[in-house]
Amino acid sequence: MGRYQKPVEGSWTEHYPELGTGPVSSEDSISPEFHELEREAIFKRAWLNVGRVEELPRNGSYFTKELVAANTSVIVVRDQSGEIRAFHNVCRHRGNKLVWTDFPNEETRGYCRQFTCKYHMWRYDLDGALSYVPQEGEFFDLDKNERGLVPVHCDVWAGFIFVNMSDAPSQSLEEYLGPMVLALGDYPFHEQSDRYAYRAEVGSNWKLFMDAFQEFYHAPYLHGRQTPPKFTQAAQAFGFEAPFYKLEGPHRVISTGGVRGEDQPDEMIKPIEKKLRSGLFGPWEHADLSIGDEQSVAGVNPGNAKPWGLDSYQIWPNFVILIWAGGWYLTYHYWPTSYNTHVFEASLYFVPPKNASERLAQELALVSFKEYGLQDANTLGATQTMLETRVITEYLLNDQEVLCRHLHKVTQDMVAAYTNELQGAKI
Repeated sequence: MGRYQKPVEGSWTEHYPELGTGPVSSEDSISPEFHELEREAIFKRAWLNVGRVEELPRNGSYFTKELVAANTSVIVVRDQSGEIRAFHNVCRHRGNKLVWTDFPNEETRGYCRQFTCKYHMWRYDLDGALSYVPQEGEFFDLDKNERGLVPVHCDVWAGFIFVNMSDAPSQSLEEYLGPMVLALGDYPFHEQSDRYAYRAEVGSNWKLFMDAFQEFYHAPYLHGRQTPPKFTQAAQAFGFEAPFYKLEGPHRVISTGGVRGEDQPDEMIKPIEKKLRSGLFGPWEHADLSIGDEQSVAGVNPGNAKPWGLDSYQIWPNFVILIWAGGWYLTYHYWPTSYNTHVFEASLYFVPPKNASERLAQELALVSFKEYGLQDANTLGATQTMLETRVITEYLLNDQEVLCRHLHKVTQDMVAAYTNELQGAKI
């Protein structure tokens, strides 16, 4: 499904009739039983983004990723030939976690020539082959060729590293991403190599936080104090709606407008923003990218919004890429840890600054994002606890919450299909 322009009359939602327009059940965000099905139906089958190639700068570089929702930990490594591989983070001897530093549940990264188990010193090459076993002669019928690390399907698109826990994924990564997402493949993500990251443990279901970032209906109200009173009052009186929404398979995109800070009236600009020439939408000076104007890249500003502010690509199930008009981007990840908790990760990527002024402009964008993010996160625990009372059991969603409607429908449909699959296997 997909389209590019809202018709003169009608709504976004009605042009995706499979979504319906009725209330949406909230059970998928509060049920422990649904969460367990979700882990099997979604997180053990989907392609999951776990990082970028810049995190593996040379042969031997590695990092680990704790995938609680898929009930595993993985090692992602650049081997001696430069290929990026992934393995389950478990020693083939007695099942000890292979790579960890001080605490086994914490992620780690570094450089090595081999992976060595802390317990009995079994060693593995970077391609996963078992290379050394102490006192090897004492084992019965040990064939090292059959005891290498258990591989995880791994592939790279546009510098983003994905893994898939399935024994045999039903789609290749490119088939899974589909034309809408693949259209971003020529965007120069690699040139924006300075990364700043935030991580938070959140007391809500992962989908509730995703919902917060895929509609702008809340913006004039929840973020009202972040803008001058005159602007806030006008926005609350007339509302705000993004100019473009699109759905394709399980993925979604929303775009919004944006006016450069220097083009706004003085009363709209905070003194610190004027001084550092930056703000929530990033530095006012356009980043020096090899493509020049990002809008010349297919997939960027697909709705041709004027003025354009950002695109938010929601890549199923839990990965988001936001491309900003100023020449920087950020990513979100929402990693479920239980039915009512998750880990939220945000990474902001900039072209390396050439001077102190550019670095300060980036810093203001960083702290502005963090403030807005905290405001969005502040509602989540309150939402979760009240939904769990089941005083209400469904959501009423308006037209510009179409991406929220889509997220919950895709989730519920996939869990239903998995449940039917299980029942069919029992017959």
